[in-house]
Amino acid sequence: MGFQVDPQQFLDDGYIVLRELIPPGQLDELRASFEVLVDRQKAVWARERRPGDPPGGVWETHKQPRLKFDTVVDESTANTVEFCMGEDTLGVSRQLIRGSDVGFHELLLLCNPVRDHGPDKWHRDTSPAADAPLQGLATDLMANGPGYVQWNVPLYDDDVLWVIPGSHRRDNTREEERQWMEDSRAPLPGAIPVELKAGDAVLYTNFILHWPSNYSSKLRRTIIFAHQSFLGPLYRYFHLWWDIGFTKNLPAHLRAPFEHWDRCIAREHNLIESMYRAMLDRDAVAFQAALIALHSGEVGRMVCVTILSKVAQKLYQMTRPGYVQSNGADASLHLYQDMIRRFSRNEIDSIWQRFGTLDAKLQTDAEQIFTGAQGSPTWYRGYEMPANFEVEDFIASWNAKS
Repeated sequence: MGFQVDPQQFLDDGYIVLRELIPPGQLDELRASFEVLVDRQKAVWARERRPGDPPGGVWETHKQPRLKFDTVVDESTANTVEFCMGEDTLGVSRQLIRGSDVGFHELLLLCNPVRDHGPDKWHRDTSPAADAPLQGLATDLMANGPGYVQWNVPLYDDDVLWVIPGSHRRDNTREEERQWMEDSRAPLPGAIPVELKAGDAVLYTNFILHWPSNYSSKLRRTIIFAHQSFLGPLYRYFHLWWDIGFTKNLPAHLRAPFEHWDRCIAREHNLIESMYRAMLDRDAVAFQAALIALHSGEVGRMVCVTILSKVAQKLYQMTRPGYVQSNGADASLHLYQDMIRRFSRNEIDSIWQRFGTLDAKLQTDAEQIFTGAQGSPTWYRGYEMPANFEVEDFIASWNAKS
C-alpha cells in the first residue's frame, strides 16, 4: 500500500505535503538520471543560443532554467518518467482526481540559475483573459474535485515555494491586494514556506496563491509534473500539451499508458467539436448531451462552457489574417490546432459569435489588473462568474434566430 491522502484536506488547504516520497536509498539513482538529462538539455540550449547570448544560452541567462525532460529522455533514463507514473505519484493523484482516467499533463525539471535572481512575484497559475473567473474554478473544484494536480518533488532540499492555505477558494483580500501593489515579491499575510527535504513532495492546485521566494544559485533540481483528469466530473482549464512521439524512446510498459491518454484526448476533442457543431446548428439537445459527457458533474457546467468560450476566442484569433503565434509553448496549442483542422474559418467565426453574449457578461466596465493573475491588464472579470446566467440562458442567447 502506497501513500494515502485525504481529498478533503486537499480541497480545504489547496495543497498536501508528503514526507520521504523518495526513500533515501533511491535518491542517488534518480539524481544521476536527471543529471544526464540536464547535460543533454544544456547541450541543446548551447546550440540554440541567440546572437549575443553567452555560450550556455538559456542555462546562463534564465532565472529558472527548466527542461521538459520528456524531450531528452531515453530508455537508459526512463526511470525519471516511471517515477512520475508510480503508485506513490500517479496513484496518489488518482485518490484526489475523480476522473475515470487520470494521466499526465507535463514533465519538467526546475534548475537553479548560474547567478542569484532573487524572489519572483506572487501569483496564481490562471488568467481571467484565458480561463474562467476564479469563483467558477473554485466552485467547480469544491463540488467535483480537482481536474489537475501539480507536484513539486525536490532531489535536494528546497524551500523556494511559499503558499497561502485556502487562498484557492476565495478572492484576494484587501490586505493581499495592498501588499501586492506595494511589493509583489515580499511575503503576503498568512503565507507559509513549504520546506521540503530531498525526496519530500508537495502537491497542490495551481490557482492557489503561491510564491517562488528566491531564485538563487544554490543547487536546485526539483521535479515538477502534473496529472489531469479525462472525462471526469469537471473539464479542467489546463489542456494536454505533449506529443507522444517521445514515447518511442521508452520501454513498452511506459508507452502504453501514453497511447491510452492520447485516445482520451481525442475523445474529449470529439465532444468539444460536437458542442460547437450543436451551437452552429442551434441544437440545444445535442449541446446539452455533449456538455454532460464532457463535464459529468451537475455543479459547474457553466464553468466548462466559459472555458470553451475562451477556446473559441483563441480559434477566432488564430484564424485572423496576419496572426502571429507568440513565443513559447502554449499549453493548449494541440487543442487549438486540432479544432482548426475540424472547422472552416466561416464556421469558427459563427461559433465565436454564438459566445458573444457570454463573453460580454464576462467583461467589466474598465481594464483592470487582477492581483496575482498571469498576463497583462484585462477587461475580463478576475473573480465573479456572471450572475443569473446559467447553461439554459447561454443556450437561449444563441438559439433564438435573429
